Amino acid sequence: MSRKFIVGGNWKMNGDTDQIVEIVKNLTQLPLDPNVEIVIGIPSIYVAYVKSIVPNNVAVAAQNCWKAAKGAFTGEISAPMIKDVGAEWVILGHSERRIIFNEEDDLIAAKVAHALESGLKVIACVGETLEQKDSGITEEVVTKQIKALVPAIGNNWQNVVLAYEPVWAIGTGKTATPQQAQEVHAAIRSWLSTNVSSDVAENIRIQYGGSVTAANATELAACADIDGFLVGGASLKPEFVDIINSCN
Repeated sequence: MSRKFIVGGNWKMNGDTDQIVEIVKNLTQLPLDPNVEIVIGIPSIYVAYVKSIVPNNVAVAAQNCWKAAKGAFTGEISAPMIKDVGAEWVILGHSERRIIFNEEDDLIAAKVAHALESGLKVIACVGETLEQKDSGITEEVVTKQIKALVPAIGNNWQNVVLAYEPVWAIGTGKTATPQQAQEVHAAIRSWLSTNVSSDVAENIRIQYGGSVTAANATELAACADIDGFLVGGASLKPEFVDIINSCN
């Protein structure tokens, strides 16, 4: 099965106009593997601006959205707003949203459903904490998070990318070994085959996220069930181009 490699950059709450111009210059001037789909997650205040200056081969994502199209939700943005300014994607369920902002599975599922109904594509994040990893319940935690998304996604799996992000490896400098990452990705695919369909399992793209750098990307990219990366801090640096080109 051939699944198009997809590399996402999640800028988180970083960047200003000068830094954005520099990042986009790197993405415009340096060669990018044409066989890789590229999506960059932008702080909401800059989504429209970045969309206006990125090259056509780089898609733009918001980093979050609310579960309704409009209303009295001060500080939130909706999926139709994201689409209205030209962005095509949204990142939902990131561990920082789950842990810092206490977003539960049912809320994340509602957001995913709303985003898909509004015509956005979704990078849906799942992952376990260090305590859960050490307790040996990684697969249980991750599949529970995915199970909550299944009814929200419905027949829209072609517009969803899953991102497995072990929480213990995000921003810590620790990275799952290729073997560890591959095992979880394979387990996710197996669960989908049993609980959703073999077609979904074969076609869904599963990104790895967790301190991905140019130094470890090539080895991770070689794993059979890793179909891309969701990159944090390194997406703000020139090495992001090397990560994009890592499966070449």
